[in-house]
Amino acid sequence: MAGLREVAIGLRFPEGPVAMPDGTVLVVEIAAGCLTRVAQDGTKTVVAETGGGPNGAAIGPDGRCYLCNNGGMPFLEKNGMHYPSLSTPDVAHGWIEAVDLQTGSVEVLYRECDGNPLIGPNDIVFDAEGGMWFTDHGHTRRRDRDRGGVYYARADGSFITEVIGPMDGPNGIGLSPDGAELYVAETHCGRLWAFEIDGPGKVKRTRGPVPWERGRLVAAPAGYHLFDSLAVDSDGNICVGSLPNAIGVFSADGKAEESIAMPDIFPTNICFGGPDLQTAYITLSASGVLASMQWPRPGLALHFLNR
Repeated sequence: MAGLREVAIGLRFPEGPVAMPDGTVLVVEIAAGCLTRVAQDGTKTVVAETGGGPNGAAIGPDGRCYLCNNGGMPFLEKNGMHYPSLSTPDVAHGWIEAVDLQTGSVEVLYRECDGNPLIGPNDIVFDAEGGMWFTDHGHTRRRDRDRGGVYYARADGSFITEVIGPMDGPNGIGLSPDGAELYVAETHCGRLWAFEIDGPGKVKRTRGPVPWERGRLVAAPAGYHLFDSLAVDSDGNICVGSLPNAIGVFSADGKAEESIAMPDIFPTNICFGGPDLQTAYITLSASGVLASMQWPRPGLALHFLNR
């Protein structure tokens, strides 16, 4: 793609990029079970061996990197590419953990909520109060699936609550620039939702035709789309990995702004970095590449990372 630069290759299904102020980029490697730091020259350094399947990542109020760990998932390898397998995952349920970036030590914070295990935690974002919103994608098997939802938790491990659920494969999650709305992407049905936030860990019900719906449908584009993780830019546009082969950009009112083609069937994640937050870092997961490109607009500054 024009303007797309390979920053690092040879990663094992990278996701969850976090562009750090020092110019390095943190990524998880789901198939390798680790958190890796990538320098601009492509040098890779393992920060922590987490085990399982580390997925989404975000810097928390104490400077640690908080990870959604899906517990591990099977992959198919073909011609140097990694693809998630639909075979029954023979893994435990997932968890939420925090990594000390200086020492590499890992602390598991949550494995359950109200006595119910977390199934496959996927993506995460911190609010201004220092609480984390995260998605639980569930587990998909060839014949059935465990459904997930959206949770809110404190970074110190003292409180967790299920806020929205069940959902159909909730994946990417992000906040509007004013912090008033929570965006959630559902993978299998290719839908993008907005939920009105009513305080830490609470959302309002949006009035609509179906009594149990609590959100506003932002986008459900025609055609084949599997939505993955997302990031929000400074104009409030929602930039979501749209499988296969694109990053979709939607305004908050659901207008499709653009679709940016990617040279990989799994362009799973995007984040923003650089001095002006106008460098987009994109994980091309099947081919194991972290790529970058100049973005038309700056990204939204994230709490505890850019603010």
